[in-house]
Order: sequence, then structure tokens, then C-alpha cells
Amino acid sequence: MADTDPHPKRASGTDLSGRQLGDYHVLRRLGRGAMAEVYLAEQISLGRQVALKVLKAELASDATYVQRFQREAQAAASLVHANIVQIHEVACIDGCHLIAQEYVAGANLQQFLARNGTLDVQLALLVLRQSAAALAKAAEQQIVHRDIKPENILLTKSGEVKVADFGLARVLQNDGAVQLTQVGMTMGTPLYMSPEQAEGKPLDHRSDIYSLGVACYSMIAGHPPFSGDTALSVAVQHLKRQPEPLENIRPDLPPGLARIIHKMMAKSPDHRHQTARELIRELRPLIKEYLDDEVLDVPGVETADVDLLATSRHAATQRLGVAMKSSAESRASRLRWALYATAAVAAFVVGGLVAQATIVEPPLLSREDLPSQRVEDKGSAWLQLHYAKMTGTEEAWLSVIEYYPKDEFCVAEAQQNLALIYMRDAYEFRMPTDKADAVLQELALASNLEPEIRAFSLAGQYCLLTHRKEFDQAAAFFSEHRDGLRHLADPSMRRWFEAAASRYGRSGARELLAALPAPDEEPENIFEAPDAD
Repeated sequence: MADTDPHPKRASGTDLSGRQLGDYHVLRRLGRGAMAEVYLAEQISLGRQVALKVLKAELASDATYVQRFQREAQAAASLVHANIVQIHEVACIDGCHLIAQEYVAGANLQQFLARNGTLDVQLALLVLRQSAAALAKAAEQQIVHRDIKPENILLTKSGEVKVADFGLARVLQNDGAVQLTQVGMTMGTPLYMSPEQAEGKPLDHRSDIYSLGVACYSMIAGHPPFSGDTALSVAVQHLKRQPEPLENIRPDLPPGLARIIHKMMAKSPDHRHQTARELIRELRPLIKEYLDDEVLDVPGVETADVDLLATSRHAATQRLGVAMKSSAESRASRLRWALYATAAVAAFVVGGLVAQATIVEPPLLSREDLPSQRVEDKGSAWLQLHYAKMTGTEEAWLSVIEYYPKDEFCVAEAQQNLALIYMRDAYEFRMPTDKADAVLQELALASNLEPEIRAFSLAGQYCLLTHRKEFDQAAAFFSEHRDGLRHLADPSMRRWFEAAASRYGRSGARELLAALPAPDEEPENIFEAPDAD
């Protein structure tokens, strides 16, 4: 009997609809691209719909390509953000190399423009701000998208924007050296590529800012800034030619927005916004003027069966791993009561002291823009988390826990940000450490999900012990939890831990810190841990 190939080859062009691939029941094909085919599927174990992107059979025979496909997709899976299509799994099942990712019901920006024409100022700002937020998150992970274009910007009826294909674009671009004739490169990509990308130079995050600027130019002008008969002719224009001023095409456009978009499209990376967060900060005055609501209802967005659309924002991510435990709600309830109680104690001890909470990274909206009243329910855990990320207030993070206590991932992220707020209060405003302690201990109870969350909690508790000058307890705590602290990855908490280890490191914490892998990138404008008394 002949040997059976554990990964049998499938015929090129085979429709996988109706098949079951491991945990996924393939429902129907959504679209095709040069690299992959996309299917709507049901993940049986979690009862949710996902988009399966399956590598084409003719490419799956190239072992080198498959290895890069898997490695880059796995890197992209580390990006968890409200404005990024989440990758759940990268696998090879029954000979099919696939990526399971969230399925977003809506249309990509290119389809929306084809149906509805150019965007008004309000919607253009909404798309630009949320896309920039996605790029800011990618920068933290040292990931460059390299294929930002309208087809990869997804828009839902509620005004939520998600950027697709992080990581996969890195596979196509071969470490930044663009080859205009390589497999999968169509006229759609050269229309939006940066000058340095066209020249095959090394790329950084400023290349993505250029491409996003070109996409924004297109959604406002109704066409890309450059066109031509060949990919090479378009690339040359990106290198040599200045685009027509947007003010000439859209006289109704605010001059400030036109200036920002043209700055994004500067030929030299040094003349663009140097980071996505710098871009967001420059957008703030326009956002304040034109965007009254965080989430807008966008007419004309219909569910579309297209390649690169990805999964409902209501779905749990693969990082949850298992279905939600019934204890999650009681855990969140305990946290709320602990915070209420410690807040009362703090008010009694401190009296009339008013401390303004501060997060490690600058919020995407300035504090003077924020309402002081109780945060309303945004309709889903992910929208609630997205609002909290945009505003950065204590009330916004608490609202995630209040409205969606069973979503363990969103609750854990809210708790981490609350911990940083309360630690800042304790260090800078001399507030009691009770609130920070309560959040960190609650976070530790749920940190079975992933060791990085538990390490975050342990590092925070160690920092508070040293802040209170409880050095013997800090040494004992470090000795007991040393192994767990080895998983510390969060850049913000690493900065706190480093400060504590440097000033009070009598327990070997500095040695552990030196042994930790270096973080990919620390967030911008992170505040320094205050000096000790």
C-alpha cells in the first residue's frame, strides 16, 4: 500500500464550501485574491462565524513561502486592538494553510466609495483617526503593514473602522524590497505605495503613514493622486511628482485637514508625521470641531461578500482560548465593590484632594473634550473597549467592567489600564495604594488566561510594596513570584518595574530585569516613574 501524505495536495481552484477543516465548518466562499481565497466559516467549538483565508494551492507548494506566511501571520496575531482585524489562528489543516480571523459585516472603503462617492469631512476624519490608531498599535509591536489601501480598510454601519491584513502584507513585500512584478502585486498596491517602498528601500512606520495619506486623498478626491498605464509609471510619480492640492478638488475641505493629508504624503519620510500618534494629536482640533459622537451611524454600508473582510466585533478572540467562565461576573462585581470601598477610604484620608487620573500613553482625545457624566453603554464589549482606549478615563475603563463583565479579555485590558491610573495617583498625587492593590489582585485572579497578564499583576504589586517602603515584604514577594515575573512583557509596567528595581532592588529584581527579553518598542510619551521620597 502506498504511503499516505499527511498533508495531501488540493487541486488549484477547488471550492472548499461545505467541507469541515478541523474546528471550522466552511459555509461559502466570500472572495478570491491573488494570494488566497476567503471563506465564511463557523467555528464549531465557540459557535461563532469567522473568515478563513486559505493560501492558494499553487503557492502552498512553496515551503519557503509557507514558512514566511505562517511566521508573519503569527506576528500579526499579537496585535489586539479595536481597529485591527483580529487573527484567531494560523494552521495547516488537511493540507490547507489558513488564517482564521474575525469576520466584519460591512464593506471595505473601496466598495463604499464606489457605492456612495467621496466622503464628507466628518466621515473622513472618523476613518483617518481610527486607521491611525491601528497604525499606532502596530508601531508598538514593530510591525509595518506595507499594504495600506482602501481595500484593507473595513467600515461598518456603526462607524467602526478595522484595518485588515497586518503581517500578510509583510510576506508579500519581502522585507520591504518591493518587486512590482511579483506574485500578488496588482495595480491596486502601487497606487498607494510610498516612494521608499517603490525604490525598494528599508521601510518603517512612516511608510504606512504615507500610504494612509494616499488612501485619504482618494476617499476625499474620489481618485488616487497618481495613475498610469503601468505599475512602474505610477511608482515613478510617487517618487517625482507632487499631487494636485486637495483644496483645488474639494473647496469645502477644511484647510487644516488638507494640510495634514499632504504632510502625510511628503516624499521624504523625515517631512511626514514621524509617528501615528503625532498624526492623531494633530487631528485633535478637527476631531473636536467635526466629531460630536464617538460612534456615528454610517448610511450606505451594506454587508458585502468580499475578500479580506473579517468577523463580528462581538466575537471573543482566540486569546480567550475557552468559553467564558460563570465566575467572571462575580469577579467583576467583587472588583467594583472593592473599588467603591477603597474610594470611600481614600476620600476620608485625603479629604478634598482631587487627583486627575493619567494613563501611560496619551489618549486619542484630549481630556477637555470628554464628558464628565457616567459613560453610556456603547452596545458591545469591543465598542466599549474602543471608547475607553480613545478617552483613557477611569470612568471609561470602569464602564467596560460594568457593562461587559463576562468578556474576560476586555475586562483584563480595562483592569490593566485602571491599575496604571491608580499607580500614577499613588506615586504622583500621594493617594493611598488601596485602589491599585484591589485592581491588581483582582487581575491576578483572572490571569490564568495568559502568563503575561499575571506577570503584569505581580510586577504592579511589587512596585507598590517598594513604593510603601515595605522592602522586606517586597523581597519575599519577589522570591515567591520570580518565575511568574519572567513573563513581564507590557512596556508600561516594565518601566514601573525597572524604576522600582533600580531604586529599591534589594531582592534580585534588577538581575531578573536584565534577563528579560527586550520589549519590541516602548510607547511614546510614557511618563517616568516618580522619584522616591
